[in-house]
Amino acid sequence: MAYSNGIKQADHENMKTTDVEKRTDMEDIKQKIRELALEIGFDDVGFCAAQTTDQHKADLKEYNERGCHGTMDWMETTEERRADPSVLWEEAKSIIVLGLNYAPKGDPMALLDHPDRAIISCYAQNRDYHDLVKKRLKRLAREMVDRWGCALKVFVDTAPVMEKPIASQTALGWQGKHTCLVSRKFGSWLFLGEIYTTLEIEPDKAHKHSCGSCTSCLTVCPTDAFIGEGKIDGRKCISYLTIEYDGVIEPELALKMGNRIYGCDDCLAICPWTKFSVPTKEKDFKPRAEFMAPRLGDLVGLNDEEFRDLFRASPVKRIKRHRFIRNVLIAIANGRCRQLRDKVVALIEDEHPVISETAKWALSVLDKESKTSV
Repeated sequence: MAYSNGIKQADHENMKTTDVEKRTDMEDIKQKIRELALEIGFDDVGFCAAQTTDQHKADLKEYNERGCHGTMDWMETTEERRADPSVLWEEAKSIIVLGLNYAPKGDPMALLDHPDRAIISCYAQNRDYHDLVKKRLKRLAREMVDRWGCALKVFVDTAPVMEKPIASQTALGWQGKHTCLVSRKFGSWLFLGEIYTTLEIEPDKAHKHSCGSCTSCLTVCPTDAFIGEGKIDGRKCISYLTIEYDGVIEPELALKMGNRIYGCDDCLAICPWTKFSVPTKEKDFKPRAEFMAPRLGDLVGLNDEEFRDLFRASPVKRIKRHRFIRNVLIAIANGRCRQLRDKVVALIEDEHPVISETAKWALSVLDKESKTSV
């Protein structure tokens, strides 16, 4: 009987059959997970091996070494676990990436022409998305455990996961020049969640990068935060400044923030792929009326209790009153809202130094503008 590498031919044929059966089982499981995810309410699903590329690891290392993470020290202290899924969980074999559409109905940049109004990032105009995504991840996880007896872990910003690079290894989309995931179906408007599992699932063929020569997202940035294609200095990003940064914002950057008081959607909204997106159907993601175009004058005077009551269940609540009022004061200065001068003056004596210092600066901008216009 013929042999192949010391294995009998009959055994060799059996191994081939077993491999085919294994691939068939993997594809069957993959399809069933996809169907379950869509049934539960996710809008898209992607699959990849529990690994990242050498380029992803190098990019993260460079980002931290440049200090682009600013005051987000956790980006550096968790680098090893973030860079390599096997370090985060050694038993993981596959990663399932779930996408949930939060595309807005209107143009997120429309309010830039209304300086007396505040702009809150689309993702934060209703309830905190983490709650809904996590609830659906857990439902899918329970179904997977019941059907296939696998071990798994679910993540939605709850662990150091490089979710955008990982998602770009699936069929969901590619990581655009603005560093966010871009989908042909949903533009850049996808919330992401991940399931790490011990199941071996056939990986997707990674989506082709389809930005072409377009650089709209890079040039639209108000603070010139992009230092190259796919590279951002977080310290200059308005989302970082308004949400993560806890101190007094440098005047040079503050003057470029416009009336954006929580996050910034410019690089997402300008992307040509956005035209293919459809408005979200999730009621928890549709904007609350009071968050769509709030007046700066109605926000700047909020005390702590009023702030917490207004933004209950909203992601805005986590930045606390002092950062929020700081951002509103900057918007008032940038909009030259002289009619709000008295409210700015009242905050110079605020007990929080970030508010009082920003109020002094905002007043100087308003008064300087007044003298210039005389």
